[in-house]
Amino acid sequence: MISLRALKIITPTLFLSALLAACASSGDSPTGTPSEVQEIQTQLLGDMPLPQGARILGSDSIIIGRGNEWVGRAVVNALQGATDVYAFFQSEYPKGGWTTVTAVKAKTSILVFTKGDRTATIEIVDGSIGGPKSQIIITSSPKNANVVAPSKK
Repeated sequence: MISLRALKIITPTLFLSALLAACASSGDSPTGTPSEVQEIQTQLLGDMPLPQGARILGSDSIIIGRGNEWVGRAVVNALQGATDVYAFFQSEYPKGGWTTVTAVKAKTSILVFTKGDRTATIEIVDGSIGGPKSQIIITSSPKNANVVAPSKK
């Protein structure tokens, strides 16, 4: 029979284990081999490469369309720290024909690129304890979107 003292120790341990397991399995990023995940992400984001091992969080992303014509927001967890991710985008996007408009390295780093009639804004923040090393938010939109400001009444 389990003593009351043992029960007091086991119960919180089981609760914390269940909580950690739930956190580790939350989100709906693509699954499969690394090459399969890369293929899915390339189909979604087109010519916008991601750092090695990065995964799109489908539950937090809004991707309309796919390939080089997608618009919306892709939230991505990265295995590298924010400094390495920043360096990746600074290096790789110009190689793909993207022009750097703005680059700010800070606690929340921001990069803005254009290519043809598209604009990509990339935010990079450090990850949380027990989570990804950094999180990337990519917002893609047409460069000259016809935005109308709300009228004052």
